[in-house]
Amino acid sequence: MNQADVLDLLRSGIWAVIWASAPPLMVALVVGFGISLLQALTQIQEATLSFVPKIALIMVSIVIALPFMFHVLSNYMEQIVSHIGGPVGP
Repeated sequence: MNQADVLDLLRSGIWAVIWASAPPLMVALVVGFGISLLQALTQIQEATLSFVPKIALIMVSIVIALPFMFHVLSNYMEQIVSHIGGPVGP
């Protein structure tokens, strides 16, 4: 395994983490924006209002997106294992 393979695995790892974490982060972004907009429109300035819906919807999104997240991370793990079992010798 040379430097190019290591850099390729690192790049693939970064993309795998980005793709696996995207569904809950996007839900948090949308819910946070929606609650902030609701607070601005109704002038309700309660700081704790955003926590409960955001946490609940993030948990639901993780449960729904878990097969996708598992698929992304297992493909990355298969890529790592295939590089470990590469050719031996010079």
